[in-house]
Amino acid sequence: MSREEQAVARARKAFETGRSKSLDYRIYQLKNLQRLFTEKQKEIADAIKKDLNKSEVGTQLYETLGLEGEISQAIKKLKDWAAPRPVQKNVMTIADTVYIQPQPLGVVLIIGAWNYPWAVTIQPLIGAIAAGNAAVVKPSEVSAHTAKAMEQLLPLYIDKELYPVITGGVAETQELLRQRFDHIFYTGNSMVGKLIMEAAAKHLTPVTLELGGKSPCYIDKNCDISIACRRVTWGKYTNCGQTCIAPDYILCDPSIQDRVIEEVKKSIKEFYTDDPKTCPDYGRIINQRHFKRIMAMVEDSTVAVGGDNDESDCYLAPTVLRDVKPEAKVMQEEIFGPLLPIVSVSGLDEAIQFINKREKPLALYIFSQDKKVIQRMTDETSSGGLLANDCLVHYSVSSLPFGGVGNSGMGCYHGKFSFDQLSHLRGCLIKQLEMEGVNSMRYPPHTLKKLGWARFFILKNVDLGWIGRMALLAVMAVVAAVVLQVSCRGREKRHLTKNSLT
Repeated sequence: MSREEQAVARARKAFETGRSKSLDYRIYQLKNLQRLFTEKQKEIADAIKKDLNKSEVGTQLYETLGLEGEISQAIKKLKDWAAPRPVQKNVMTIADTVYIQPQPLGVVLIIGAWNYPWAVTIQPLIGAIAAGNAAVVKPSEVSAHTAKAMEQLLPLYIDKELYPVITGGVAETQELLRQRFDHIFYTGNSMVGKLIMEAAAKHLTPVTLELGGKSPCYIDKNCDISIACRRVTWGKYTNCGQTCIAPDYILCDPSIQDRVIEEVKKSIKEFYTDDPKTCPDYGRIINQRHFKRIMAMVEDSTVAVGGDNDESDCYLAPTVLRDVKPEAKVMQEEIFGPLLPIVSVSGLDEAIQFINKREKPLALYIFSQDKKVIQRMTDETSSGGLLANDCLVHYSVSSLPFGGVGNSGMGCYHGKFSFDQLSHLRGCLIKQLEMEGVNSMRYPPHTLKKLGWARFFILKNVDLGWIGRMALLAVMAVVAAVVLQVSCRGREKRHLTKNSLT
């Protein structure tokens, strides 16, 4: 039995003890997880510094602060989330108890990504714990130092049988995917996402796929270009461009391209100084393989800003590309690096057409002071999320679902959405063994009169107060008596007719 198979078996055995179903136990685990981010911040920051050259403050800002907020919300709201959820009834079920009961799915596999290795791995784990599941955590091997830190730290704070950490590369991930899970949650690219889905299909395992794509950014020529470019610069070059919802490229009228370039250049200097390589807030590309992939994208485009690079340090300066053609290399796949292409469009109509010809992105950004322009972009395009006049910050709003559509992913999470995504929402209806007369309309023999009553009872939705419900129950009792009497008379009539014939 492989190490991965053993971990999954232990997690399932731990789940079957029932301890993860207790709300108190879930809250206890969440509180312990919260302590990890308070007590081990230095270890977390040191590992991420080695992987991505993030500063300690940057690590807290972009990795752990949001997790602490998610955990706090889950602890505060868990009893409400896990409680039975009453639903609207029809007249037929007015006397019954009808509700949705969230239930744990079982054992969840969480496969994390390397770009925000704590944030995108632990956030679904918070949802899995809150929902009462066991979870096998597989951090990305690409961010090797963080994966090692996660393997060492998580078992010190949370139940190591229910929530084991499995490190390793492709072989270990493939072995995990041979096991049976009750849900698989993957963050990464669409190519691997297809392999995850194929493996999950063998066991009919549901999946959540948090993927990516080329997130467009349309800048209206009549907006405040200075503020727009400042926010785009922040969104693009944070984490050295290695953000799944970073603005991938700019669409704008050719008349404002020079102004956009100049404003982005000013913001780069403001954020990262004249020498971003020495700036503690500017990161590095994760490894040389990705460095070479990104550098190859520049070959057939014109560099307007930046371009400085050092392969030995995986450093590429914040770079802007001008007059980029749709067929350029940089426009063929998600960049996931500090390159910002500018593609000229004649206006909003062409921008919408350009976006809709391509795969649906994880995020879509529009900068405009015209509400009608924003509304048209909202109505006439499709994307995982849409943000007007800013970048990235929708990720921080736990009351919004975060997820893709089409090629950018399926399923969503954050806040209550994580809980629901990793729960089975079980529909429940509890009847009493009373008022059998009402059921006569559904029992043979079927008649048009019974069908008429059935249409009334089934198609009429009700939202009544206590007095209304009592009145309706009284009416139902009368109707039940009438239906039952009609049914009895019908049976008597058939009986008499049969006797007369014999």
